[in-house]
Amino acid sequence: MAQAILTVDLSALRRNWRALAAASEAETGAVVKADGYGLGVARVATALAEEGARRFFVAIAEEGAALRKILGPGPEICVFSGHMAGDAKLIRAANLTPMINSIDQMLRHVESLPGQSFGIQLDSGMNRLGMEPAEWSALRDIALAQKPALVMSHLACADEPDHPMNAHQLAQFRDMTDGIDAPRGLAATGGILLGPEYHFDVTRPGIGLYGGQPFGDAAPVAYLDIPVIQVRDVIPGESVGYGNTWVARQPTRVATIAAGYADGILRGMGPKAWLYTGDQRCKVLGRISMDLIGVDVTHVKQAPERLTLLGAQQGIDDLADAAGSIGYEILTSLGARYDRRYTDD
Repeated sequence: MAQAILTVDLSALRRNWRALAAASEAETGAVVKADGYGLGVARVATALAEEGARRFFVAIAEEGAALRKILGPGPEICVFSGHMAGDAKLIRAANLTPMINSIDQMLRHVESLPGQSFGIQLDSGMNRLGMEPAEWSALRDIALAQKPALVMSHLACADEPDHPMNAHQLAQFRDMTDGIDAPRGLAATGGILLGPEYHFDVTRPGIGLYGGQPFGDAAPVAYLDIPVIQVRDVIPGESVGYGNTWVARQPTRVATIAAGYADGILRGMGPKAWLYTGDQRCKVLGRISMDLIGVDVTHVKQAPERLTLLGAQQGIDDLADAAGSIGYEILTSLGARYDRRYTDD
């Protein structure tokens, strides 16, 4: 079988949530947007709900509606994009909580869905989503009278603990929300690790649940094992892969493995990427192509049947470093061709 195996360790996911919940002096939710960061929202969200998460966060209303079918009527599902035109039917049917980002969204929500739960998202300096201070000042009393389920903002630099933007945004958020009668939330994974003053009433870990930085103690959740299709001997002067970008300087054994950029293995990581067989690491040779990758197995005594790209030896942030990217992109790029397996000890 040439199909690569993506194993998702739900027990590790559970441990990561419990650890971040223990570090949060607040209610701890979970971010499960982008299909549970690429790992399958049905299994991911169900496991997190079983651990005790009662508030989930998604990017768009369509994700929220799909999640409601998975979780049933109990948990709250917050939608970061707020109440967009055309969302009213989904919000009502799935009982979603849109995080309102503007006066226009607030008007749309109260006019189309009076009495429906909502939250407020504030811009404390990131300039991405949320109401700016002047807009919030104009709407604050009206919005608070409607009893928002959550008033939140988002930190731009929480993965850099010493960055001055963290303290600036904390002060801005406090200035905009101190004294309000509503739950508040500022911290995702990085914010949780910054300490209790960033926690407020609700935290919402995301990447740390799935084994990524900045949660250095996270257990790995995703494991990716790729079958070897063929092994060949390459003599000095011969090349491997498209463009002749790698040329052998000495006799080399090359394994061709059954995965590539169509499976979400970023092409840009090729020059710096490694795979593993046990504890032995094996260098990627030449370009990563759509379905195939060449790997140096010269030093491996017995030709391996498969090589590991993600596992205990190498996590998503290691791959991200090789690709000049971030762990989020590694996870959310994982393709649809894998044989996905779930373990939950």
